[in-house]
Amino acid sequence: MLINCVAYQNGKKLGDIPVADISDYVTRPECFVWVALFEPSVAEIDEMAAEFELHPLAVEDAKSGHQRPKIEEYDDSLFVVLHTLEPVAEGIDTELIGGEVDIFVGKNYILSVRHRAKKGFGNVRARCEREPELLKYGAGFVLYALMDTVVDRYFPILDSMESELEQVEEQIFVRNAARSNIEALYALKQRLMVLKHAVDPLMEGTGKLYGGRVPQVCAGMQEYFRDVYDHLHRIHLTIEGIRDMLTTAIQVNLGMISLSESEVTKRLAAWAAIIAVPTMLAGIYGMNFKHMPELEWSFGYPLAIATMAVIDAYLYVKFKRARWL
Repeated sequence: MLINCVAYQNGKKLGDIPVADISDYVTRPECFVWVALFEPSVAEIDEMAAEFELHPLAVEDAKSGHQRPKIEEYDDSLFVVLHTLEPVAEGIDTELIGGEVDIFVGKNYILSVRHRAKKGFGNVRARCEREPELLKYGAGFVLYALMDTVVDRYFPILDSMESELEQVEEQIFVRNAARSNIEALYALKQRLMVLKHAVDPLMEGTGKLYGGRVPQVCAGMQEYFRDVYDHLHRIHLTIEGIRDMLTTAIQVNLGMISLSESEVTKRLAAWAAIIAVPTMLAGIYGMNFKHMPELEWSFGYPLAIATMAVIDAYLYVKFKRARWL
């Protein structure tokens, strides 16, 4: 559906306009039109494509709503795909709902199309209208404001992931917690990869907006897009750091599981050795041979029991000192 369709001139808002008048306003000098759509139908996208004369390949991508983050240039216009991430819970079980924002940018227009992203950009429009000196740059400044907002929304998610990792790390050496820790770490790793897939492809495209041959619609805004790139780079480095910590934490937990299993094996081996001694002695004197030493000796039985007790006590002390028991 249509959220906003507003015309601006010289950095100031002229007012809401009907969709049918868009083609008239985009031809005016120092004027641009900003349209926002949310979950539009195919007919609505086709109507916008006709009004703005959008490139058909970009229009097809916007209709599908399932594109990887990218920035593509078509003649004198840009097509930008951003991924939005929205947490739906707090704590260890946080889940991320992924959305998509497709942005068409031309000299005198900017069209944003939201798919599966519940959180809108009303604050971005308010921010731009509070800065008419920057809004004079037209669609280029609006593109920067939208990208900056999407990227800044990644930071709280990243902070939440770091906190979750710290919570799991505190449980690493808690007895019988290794398996649950690994489950939590793998769930965190999956969410981290979702964020990585939203950030990394966007870095390359953003770099083209401030270095080398800058697209005409972004002329004069290079410093602002470099700021967005710096934010993306910071997020990228933090993601890589968390990935390394996750890998180490998973390896430590696997080591704890192996250590726990080894402790159980040693205990079983120690008790098996202790039980084997009386079993062996009882087995020998349980044989039904007529001529056996001490078989008819009156002190044979207490001697056998004493021998079993002494040897088992000795083994128990040795295993205890070796920390097998």
